[in-house]
Amino acid sequence: MTLALRDVVKHYPSAGEVVRAVDGVTLTVEPGEMVALYGPSGSGKTTLLMMAAAIVRPDSGTITFDGRDVAALSGNEAADYRLRHVGMILQDYELMLGVPAIDNAALKLLSDRISLSAARKQVVPWLMRVGLEHRMAAPPEQLSGGERQRVAIAQALATEPRLILADEPTGSIDTQRGRAILELLRAISHEQQVGVLLVTHDPQAAEIADRVQTLRDGKLVDHQRHSLGSTVES
Repeated sequence: MTLALRDVVKHYPSAGEVVRAVDGVTLTVEPGEMVALYGPSGSGKTTLLMMAAAIVRPDSGTITFDGRDVAALSGNEAADYRLRHVGMILQDYELMLGVPAIDNAALKLLSDRISLSAARKQVVPWLMRVGLEHRMAAPPEQLSGGERQRVAIAQALATEPRLILADEPTGSIDTQRGRAILELLRAISHEQQVGVLLVTHDPQAAEIADRVQTLRDGKLVDHQRHSLGSTVES
């Protein structure tokens, strides 16, 4: 299931002017491919991610996933797309206070009418894979920022999505744990043929991702593809 953006443009008004947050971007993420998107703040990275998630609509261009026009989805269809096909890892993750980590990780499954016992069973392996096997009963207020982010990552992965969209997934995590999360995302991508598009400032992503894209002033300016441990610019 390929994510394909073609000549995508998104404008925003700012101080009486029009800012082209995303300016004619063409990009594909293939099944089994992990793409890292670099760029300074304000370069349009998060806007691009939100359009791929059908949260923000482009002003022009096309966005398709598995051949389906994402930009044309109704509100209900977009919500279903995110629930059943997309795993989103956001910087501003929201967890329910007073609720154990295992149940917070199960929230997306529960919204799909899966029983609590079945949802808990499904999220346990993911909490273990992000290193929270001893913190499953702890509510968010007893977890560190990095631990809370890992709960959010487990929540996104527990539904076994066909596309993972991640906005700074290692932002609140120490270097060692951050590398482990990036390697987990790449392993999931390769093993389960899932496309991964992640916005990141983590330099480790350049070593781990299959391809690195740079976005500047809303435009893609270059890319690098990894092959057998080497990096080739094109």
